[in-house]
Amino acid sequence: MNFEEKTLSSKYVYNGKVLDIKRDEIIVSNGHKSVREVVEHSGGVVILAIKDNKILTVKQYRYPLKNVSIELPAGKLERGENPDIASKRELEEETGYIAKDWKSLGYIYTTPGFCDEKLYLYLARDLEYIKQNPDEDEIIEAGEVSFQEMYDMIDNGVINDSKTICAVLRAREYIK
Repeated sequence: MNFEEKTLSSKYVYNGKVLDIKRDEIIVSNGHKSVREVVEHSGGVVILAIKDNKILTVKQYRYPLKNVSIELPAGKLERGENPDIASKRELEEETGYIAKDWKSLGYIYTTPGFCDEKLYLYLARDLEYIKQNPDEDEIIEAGEVSFQEMYDMIDNGVINDSKTICAVLRAREYIK
């Protein structure tokens, strides 16, 4: 079966600080014309950092949800930025820690039905506290939870952040 869709025309309808949106007219493999609205995002990094058999978390208000969320440290990539470098920056900014041992856990696409956002997942170990330094518009509370507490918070719906759940799943062999 042919799944390919061909772009007939493409037009940016919004250019913002965090994302751009384009509207594409397409033709699907069965010959029908349709429209795809695509959110373009520079991507980001997510860090599952382990300190003394505990996972570092951040608690912050998420404006689109109008609620506080418990997540793993994470951050947006600047266009063209190396995710390995960004992960180190974000861990230090949000938690105050630097790590000597890093392992890639691959990447995920957050919402591939309409967005090209790609998040790179990392495991960070052998941590040393330096100083928390969040961005000026970030109000973040760093915390620590045991592996079992993390699993329980996911199972009980306390943590619903998809990037956190994906990183925990990818790191399951390291957090037993």
